[in-house]
Amino acid sequence: MGSRRRGFARRALSAGLSLAVAVPALAACFAEPSPHNAVKDFLVGWQTGDYAAAARRTDGEPKEVGQALENAKLQLDAASIRFSLQKLTTDGDNADAKFHVEVDLGDNSPLWMYDNDLPLHLVNGEWKVRWSPSVIHPELRAGQRFAVDATSEGRQPILDRNGDPLQQEATLYVAGVVPATLKDRETLCEQLYQLTGFAQDRLLSRIVSAPPQSFVPLVTFGRAKYAQLRDRLDGISGLQIQMKRQPVAPAQPVEIIGKVGTITAETEQQLGGPQRAGDTVGQGGLQKAYQDQLTGSTGTRVITYDLKTGEQVAELAKWEGRLNTSVKTTLDKGVQRAADAAVAGSAPALLVAVKASTGDILAVGSRQLDQEHDALAGRFPPGTVFSMVAADGLLEAGVEPGQKVPCPADRTVGGARFQQAAGPPGGAPTLTSDFAHGCVTALAAMARRVDANTLARSAERFGIGADWSLPLRSYSGSVPQARTDAAKARVITGQTVRVSPLSMALAAGAVASGTWRPPTLVTAPAAPDLTSEVAPVAPPKPIALDPEVLDELRSLMRSGVTSGAASAAAAPGGAPVYGVVSAVSYTEKKRQRSLSWFVGWQGDVAVAVMAETPSPTLPAQMAGQFFRGLPSSS
Repeated sequence: MGSRRRGFARRALSAGLSLAVAVPALAACFAEPSPHNAVKDFLVGWQTGDYAAAARRTDGEPKEVGQALENAKLQLDAASIRFSLQKLTTDGDNADAKFHVEVDLGDNSPLWMYDNDLPLHLVNGEWKVRWSPSVIHPELRAGQRFAVDATSEGRQPILDRNGDPLQQEATLYVAGVVPATLKDRETLCEQLYQLTGFAQDRLLSRIVSAPPQSFVPLVTFGRAKYAQLRDRLDGISGLQIQMKRQPVAPAQPVEIIGKVGTITAETEQQLGGPQRAGDTVGQGGLQKAYQDQLTGSTGTRVITYDLKTGEQVAELAKWEGRLNTSVKTTLDKGVQRAADAAVAGSAPALLVAVKASTGDILAVGSRQLDQEHDALAGRFPPGTVFSMVAADGLLEAGVEPGQKVPCPADRTVGGARFQQAAGPPGGAPTLTSDFAHGCVTALAAMARRVDANTLARSAERFGIGADWSLPLRSYSGSVPQARTDAAKARVITGQTVRVSPLSMALAAGAVASGTWRPPTLVTAPAAPDLTSEVAPVAPPKPIALDPEVLDELRSLMRSGVTSGAASAAAAPGGAPVYGVVSAVSYTEKKRQRSLSWFVGWQGDVAVAVMAETPSPTLPAQMAGQFFRGLPSSS
């Protein structure tokens, strides 16, 4: 019942029923017997559930009156009913009390408020309420009952940038009843409780309060759970199964879109409302972040029905539910297919593709990496692909791409040791060839040519550490302070830096377009609901790169594919591919891990590929397959 209350408990007259406030000094104004006590006893008894006490202050048959008051609460499935007296007048042996009613309909439904009159008259010297059903509500008549009609729309889909759904429809199995046809609703609720764990009293309340001739959904099952329970469900007398198609089977990328489940007894308790049986709940990704937008809220009507015919008589109140809406993303199904194909059958890998000119996330591919190491929020050392960022600072500091920089197998910088398995082929290597082949020892030697502040500014220009906001967890990266040559060398070679594949894809997009832009994943609605894991913040502004170094930086990135270690990323017949690769080892939770990267772009599509393998050739190959598989419109 905790979720069905609006912050107040049922209270006695002194705390919750303001009868004396509107009629000050009432007892002094009227001779005994006063109608005040009759009004007080009736309304307090009704409010607190002492229906016998309330019935004794009426001229009706006590058992009949008490049952009518109790039925009204049950038929409304009310968490509480509260009253306040507005005015009390007398005219000889007759009196009239005007009172205000507030009915908490529970399940986070609206508060129903209305005003009514309580007629009284003297009966054998005692004030009594003139009993009729209109005492409960002015439009309620004999032979009628209340009902609450709650409706909700089906779940809306999550869409890609072109309006195509990013999930498939699946069949859900809704177990429910038509109340008027039930012979033993208590037994049905007991049997359903035994199978599902849903509280019997809540199941029964939904049945009692629903329109008698309407199908009332009680529990919804997915395909596997329904197949498991089908025979036992078929054995429950009066239970009906309706099949409903909903867009709940996720397409790729599943970790971004998220899975959808049916409401269970546990999730119902956690969510409280406005979820009802028949609704679905997002279990992760955008499905969870935008749960309220995708499902909307329950619409509610309070109506009266004729007990004999079962037909609706009047609509007493109506609240429209909040309209559910689809969620439109920046993802592109065609680009996503290329990403899925690129990581299929490989070592554990992650791939993020963004639109360089906007920061829009186009695709996220993943294979066999756990939730902690995801493409948006994972924290990984980038190795020498981070030299793309560091090169911005080196070029700003005056380092020439043609400068000869040896690539020995072993080098010590400021007391820190760096090793390189194999250097660039040919004669004396230059910074360009060192960059193209990811030579750790040569790049580490550049630490003496750049100061810490310049490196930090370059990282900021590429959005590393930026305070962006997505509706899902994400990580923009971090660069430690580097005051010594050893610390600067470790930053340049990406050993102490931490990034996500998303942050590196955006960095590549910055070189491609000339401007770093924050990422965008969802274009409508503008912000997720309160169930999102991430509080929205104002996005950082785009940052233009220095045009004086941009051309040289692009030339360095192109050399990685044309003459460097990223040659496997080439995509003949299309636009030129730019990019570099790296291999890096690190220790995480006492486990040694080996990663390799490709970071680059083709046209307006920038990509970061990370694979759990010591060979940098694999992510380059995956990038090449990805570029070759892109739709022509990308």
